[in-house]
Amino acid sequence: MERRIEVLTITDAQVSYDGSVALRGVDMTVPQGTLVAVIGPNGAGKTTLLRTISGLVPRTAGKITFDGVDLGRLSADKIVRHGVVHVPEGRMVLGRMSVHDNLLLGAHCRPRGTNLSPDIDAVLALFPPLKTRLTQLAGSLSGGEQQMVAIARGLMAKPRLLMLDEPSLGLAPLVIKRIFEVLDEIRRQGITVLLVEQNAEMALSHADQGYVLDLGRVAAHGSASDLLKDERVRNAYLGI
Repeated sequence: MERRIEVLTITDAQVSYDGSVALRGVDMTVPQGTLVAVIGPNGAGKTTLLRTISGLVPRTAGKITFDGVDLGRLSADKIVRHGVVHVPEGRMVLGRMSVHDNLLLGAHCRPRGTNLSPDIDAVLALFPPLKTRLTQLAGSLSGGEQQMVAIARGLMAKPRLLMLDEPSLGLAPLVIKRIFEVLDEIRRQGITVLLVEQNAEMALSHADQGYVLDLGRVAAHGSASDLLKDERVRNAYLGI
């Protein structure tokens, strides 16, 4: 089997908030073109991990590289321009702007004058319910539709690494199913996905690899299928 190139490498990452350590020597690799799931209990450091990668939270120690570039040397906006896009927890759509304008905002880092129509068509193909919502204020949409807008807005930045924080949070089962189908399609298109997800069993069922964070440390990692079968992981983190 051909070995995939590791595009994201995290080495001994540590993050502290007001004297409390949120990440403790985290080591992680994300191979190109894969979906890697990060699971674990509340307060494990999962959101901190994504915020650190995207440059929103400074590291106390360690190194994070993407495609050979040290992200610690880049500001958050330059990290986005380098191809790392973060879809945060809670959707954070701009409610007083239309769906269409939210999508355009996702492409703000791309060269001026770029024809965005093909990209809008592409994300609408992934999320057909948004086709009839383009002129509607994003804040008036359902929670599931807002999550679709948030992911579509992230895709408008043309990411090479798409990071998502709890995309299934608070959504109906049918919407969750559709979100994960879209993540599968995104991966097939060659976009690398790093997924933080409380719905651990669903995440590992769709992922290639998985990491379990607990108290800021990597408690377990391996192929997603192996983690799903691991009795310790099933009992401690999957509720099975």
